[in-house]
Amino acid sequence: MRQVGLMLNLRKPQAVEVGRDLYQWLRKRQIEVLMPIANARAIHCSAGTSEAKVVSQAEVLIILGGDGTLLNGARSAAPFGTPVLGINLGGLGFLTELEPSDLYHGLELLLAGQYTIDERMMLKATVIRQDVEIEHVYALNDAVIAKGAFSRMIRLETQVRGSSIATYPADGLIIATPTGSTAYSLSAGGPVVSPEMRAIIITPICPHTLYSRPLIVSSSEKIVVLLRSEAAEVMLTVDGQRGIKLEASDKIIVEEAEFRAKLVRIKGRGFFEVLQQKLQDNHGVMPWPEE
Repeated sequence: MRQVGLMLNLRKPQAVEVGRDLYQWLRKRQIEVLMPIANARAIHCSAGTSEAKVVSQAEVLIILGGDGTLLNGARSAAPFGTPVLGINLGGLGFLTELEPSDLYHGLELLLAGQYTIDERMMLKATVIRQDVEIEHVYALNDAVIAKGAFSRMIRLETQVRGSSIATYPADGLIIATPTGSTAYSLSAGGPVVSPEMRAIIITPICPHTLYSRPLIVSSSEKIVVLLRSEAAEVMLTVDGQRGIKLEASDKIIVEEAEFRAKLVRIKGRGFFEVLQQKLQDNHGVMPWPEE
């Protein structure tokens, strides 16, 4: 391995400290390190370049932060097929692979080729307004359509295969991947789905009906959501990080993305082993992913 990308969460002082040491550790092994300009400045090195070059040219992208930092990096790297390795400097660390205590041992295994790649399906969410595509965005965890802080409940007509499955009077709707089934969807009463499955989970947020239940459909389906509320403040957000303001009668199409996120796995732990460990470590509480 000759070229590695490195991304830091600059809001975490520990990420800058570990990043500085990690940069020197990699350079001593004759490995070129690519970093976004702001990250390179933070650790006082000259390796800065554009983020596009980092994610497209690195053999592996190492991310220092929490699950939120990894989600952001994975969305950027996925179109280029670049694997990402998350180092947990947050709280939950459900998606990250290594803790600071086993960082360098894990990296030795990485450089020796002793790792696997865990591929995770992603979602593409497209906003259609008056028959024109406004924007499309990608998500590793979920695409969420939700009302603003001062809005009343909204009405979301949801279609699969051209047929309406429900019009949810609710605070919103979560459309999640199996990876995202342990995030916001779980908090809203959705099921835990093993990440190797190709499925999409539809979970209403605080539905104002007795019959509304989460629904799992094949990843080959397109979910169409029509905003049926006038004068409501509504947003589409992906992975809790990027948002698009919606207008009445907007159509949101959510489907499987044309590429997948690639997560580096070194420890060889299974999904249910990680699930049990993280639930126990957090006393059964799954918090929102930390940055």
